[in-house]
Amino acid sequence: MGGAGREGEGAVVTEKKQQTKHPSMYKVLLHNDDYTTMDFVVMVLEKVFHKNVAEANRIMLNVHEQGVGVAGIYSRDVAETKVILVHDLARKNEYPLKCSLEKA
Repeated sequence: MGGAGREGEGAVVTEKKQQTKHPSMYKVLLHNDDYTTMDFVVMVLEKVFHKNVAEANRIMLNVHEQGVGVAGIYSRDVAETKVILVHDLARKNEYPLKCSLEKA
């Protein structure tokens, strides 16, 4: 009678914490060219990467002066989507703007 429902009393229950692996992050890079206007690059940074005007101008100048600039760092799916959006926008506006990604 007294033992029902008391099975395992005094036993230590240990919980295994499940380790979740963070996804790899990727830098989305914009590459300089001789044809894409600085204004267009700033617009892309504002619209696609949600940068404010000051940050968009800073990144654009980095692209212009260094040949490449980091537009943002994202998970792989988001980064790939951003690259596609940039290429689509550039093509529609007849610019050869190149955008790529590399592991961060």
